[in-house]
Amino acid sequence: MHIQKFSIGDITLQSGEVLHDAWLTFATWGRLNAAGDNCILFPTYYTGNHLSNARIIGEGQALDPNKWFIVTPNLIGNAQSISPSNSLDRYPAGSFPNITVYDNVVCQHSLLKALGVNEIKLALGWSMGAVQVWHWAVLYPEMIKNLLPICGATRCWPYNEIFIKSIRSVLQADVDYADGNYINQPTAGLRAFGRAYAPWAYSAEFFREERYKEIGFDSINALLEDWEQDHLGWDANDLLTKIWTWQHADVSAHDKFKGDLALALSQVTAKTIIMPCDNDQYFTLAENSIEAALSPNSELRPILSSAGHCAGAPGRFANESAFINAAINELLI
Repeated sequence: MHIQKFSIGDITLQSGEVLHDAWLTFATWGRLNAAGDNCILFPTYYTGNHLSNARIIGEGQALDPNKWFIVTPNLIGNAQSISPSNSLDRYPAGSFPNITVYDNVVCQHSLLKALGVNEIKLALGWSMGAVQVWHWAVLYPEMIKNLLPICGATRCWPYNEIFIKSIRSVLQADVDYADGNYINQPTAGLRAFGRAYAPWAYSAEFFREERYKEIGFDSINALLEDWEQDHLGWDANDLLTKIWTWQHADVSAHDKFKGDLALALSQVTAKTIIMPCDNDQYFTLAENSIEAALSPNSELRPILSSAGHCAGAPGRFANESAFINAAINELLI
């Protein structure tokens, strides 16, 4: 794995605002071939980074760097790429601009062209990673040959937006948050944020069947405490920057499409396997079914799992991961 920083400079965002001295941190595995067409694009998810994706990359795995040039760009706001926490010299607390998924994808496109990539054999991602690869397939259809969005969606549907607004309000209710102008991290808000977030990521059946024991937790409370501790490691404004990106995700929210989802998805030319989980509470099977009907050359292939949204998490659940790996191998033939 090679970790590098790609400097972009000043970029005009979808909002018209300028993000100054922007950069992406990214990781690569393998080597790009002479034709520039053996690239796999694997963007990061909401609280993930390149190390999170690395769990399913390696020799002998579906994502084998001996065969493929794998690129994982970090999402803006995840503390690896430009984020509120690492640009305080330009953006004092609470003043970092709003970033859309389109903004991320445009920056990633610049990165891949600078690396010499001409064609993306497969674009895949879980959760917000899936949202990003949908945007790629709509914005740059000529580059994407195969598409695998896992437990994601083409937009933030209404029920998902309600969830986002609720957990955001939990964090912002901490008096130490101070409208983003905090001196010290709002730890009570971060703890509550993580604890409130966790049940949505799984399903009622997951907890009833005690499947949390499969991933190393002896009790529900141990799982919730782990989510608390994970969120304590994040900067609050970084989390909320990504939450805003997630909430406003929509492949049709572009001048080309003017909110017409069918028109936006008609641009997709990639062979597509759409993999929602039937128990996902964020990006539902019903909404993925609507998207599949609008997307040419696509197959809806649900993951049947009580793990809910986390069924698609890279390498987290053995059976679910094997099902996903089979789809990866199929698309890489």
